[in-house]
Amino acid sequence: MIIDFRLRPPYGSYLQTIMYRDPDFCENNFSNKMGMYQAQSVKKHSLELMLQEMNEAGITKAVIPGRKANPRMGVVNNKDIVELVEKYPDRFIGFPGIDPSDTDQAINEIEKLVIKGSCTGIVMEPGVLFEPMYSDDKRIYPIYEKCQELNIPVILMNGGNAGPDVSYSMPIAVDHIAVAFPKLKLIISHGGWPWVTEMLHVAWRRTNVFVSPDMYMVNVPGWQDYVTAANYILKDRFLFGTSYPFIPLKDGVEYFRKCGVKEELLPDLMYNNAAKLLGLE
Repeated sequence: MIIDFRLRPPYGSYLQTIMYRDPDFCENNFSNKMGMYQAQSVKKHSLELMLQEMNEAGITKAVIPGRKANPRMGVVNNKDIVELVEKYPDRFIGFPGIDPSDTDQAINEIEKLVIKGSCTGIVMEPGVLFEPMYSDDKRIYPIYEKCQELNIPVILMNGGNAGPDVSYSMPIAVDHIAVAFPKLKLIISHGGWPWVTEMLHVAWRRTNVFVSPDMYMVNVPGWQDYVTAANYILKDRFLFGTSYPFIPLKDGVEYFRKCGVKEELLPDLMYNNAAKLLGLE
């Protein structure tokens, strides 16, 4: 069994985001440069084909994150996430996108979509808002506090192209949040890349931080350090993810299995850690 912690399906408003709207750019500048390619389900914008590819890859469930971002990156309507979760409850785990620049609206959406709704956690990407924010901006703290109080896991995009410059990926922001909210479950998508060792150090020190490098574990500088952390210091807080549509599902799974991670740890890294975090055990 496998849980993919970062998968964006070809459905609804996902298709209006840059990853589907400009497939040539994404394939040439991401997939191909990581030694990968675009799956047929991506090229055909086919949800059914993607579900078939999930089966072929052995992916049991997938976390589908939302997005509130600038116009170029695109916005995912949370209604689409709710529709997918309710239509495929055994396949998808919903993490709606929350705009942290509007605290009242953010908390209202958390109440509606997670507390009273069918979703499990939230995702915030402060650095790619129309007006970028750092993840540790104090204006976001009431949202972190609410999620800590209600035991709601939070995915933060803190790595990769997480903002207008590389400072938006710096792990010190995660460190500040983890210290201020020690019971808040923080999942770091893109794994703090390129600040790999620094992010791994923060996660080792702060036991409420989970690391999911996803696409940045695939043939990029620093990927070996993620493997070392998964094998040793973070074997209980490391989460597998493909970052589909950038990485094809079957090849992403095969790459992870062969990248040097200890075989006996694969069940934990690819399923058990995520299941425990998500309350699926």
